Amino acid sequence: MRMLSFMILFPILMSAQNFDLEKIRIDYHNAITEKEICREMLQKFEKNDNKDIYLAYYGALQAIWAKHTNNPFEKLKSFNNGKRNLDIAISQKPDLFEARFLRYAIQKESPSFLMYKNYMKEDRDFLIKNIGEIQNPFLKKMGYEILKN
Repeated sequence: MRMLSFMILFPILMSAQNFDLEKIRIDYHNAITEKEICREMLQKFEKNDNKDIYLAYYGALQAIWAKHTNNPFEKLKSFNNGKRNLDIAISQKPDLFEARFLRYAIQKESPSFLMYKNYMKEDRDFLIKNIGEIQNPFLKKMGYEILKN
């Protein structure tokens, strides 16, 4: 019986180890400018059933990938997939600060011709209202940085 429990729980434990949220935050920050980090993170997320904050990070990385690739069709497809995943993640958990932060950051940096600016005011207001409650110092710092610019 113990072996059966271990066999059932092992994949869950391994998946949780692969998704250390603190590491994801740091790698996401680096993926903005580092193509290889972005690619590696996308590959890791593609292999998992992403929900909640992980779906939001996956979406943000897809949108960022559009900046790294040279193929115009891949750029548009990747950005649109990222936008869709961010919106789905937030529709599932609208009070999740980190997901709103990611969407706001993507909208803020996206060119206006992509027409993904429709939630900027709503997300900015949400971030300003809730940033004081954030306990994680790295996330709080990223939140203040995106709001000050």
